[in-house]
Amino acid sequence: MASPLADGRTKPGISPEAMKKKAAEKGAFNPAHLTLARRQRKSYTIRLWSVRHSRFLEWFYSHFANTFLALHPVWKAVGYNRAEKPVTFVERGVKGLLFDCRMCGQCVLSSTGMSCPMNCPKQLRNGPCGGVRANGNCEVEPDMPCVWVQAWNGSRRMNKRDAILDVQKPVDQSLRETSSWLRVTALAAAAREEANRS
Repeated sequence: MASPLADGRTKPGISPEAMKKKAAEKGAFNPAHLTLARRQRKSYTIRLWSVRHSRFLEWFYSHFANTFLALHPVWKAVGYNRAEKPVTFVERGVKGLLFDCRMCGQCVLSSTGMSCPMNCPKQLRNGPCGGVRANGNCEVEPDMPCVWVQAWNGSRRMNKRDAILDVQKPVDQSLRETSSWLRVTALAAAAREEANRS
């Protein structure tokens, strides 16, 4: 079957459905019915576990962050740039399993009830869209629990429960695939050194 081109001619052998599928694969936003490999239910299950245990994960992360900060002299001696690749590898594995992390490099899990906002098909970082279904699922991927409904539920279990109300900055795409653990540690170390100087 021939399909129409922009100038009205047709391209033989490519159907409109195939063209639509190809366009969807190239775009950053893929509606559920067009994705080749839809997210598996297993990732939803683990994500929901993380939200249900957000208070424990908040406690664990605060101790982990303190340990990482205590290792600042090591990171500094090795060089943060050289440590980036191995730490990013570990971070991707751990956060990928627990949160279906997209490695945006600007993690806000401690503010969003341990529900990663980058899992939202629209990548909204400051709350849900107007299309949340009555059952709490996503309008784009109807079988997926809305990331922001889960974020609210998780935040209610955490000690810093009102951190979800903080307005997040837009995603800096240049930080993708970098370690937010190292970035947070470097910033905390710099702030501590500044405080010690004054």
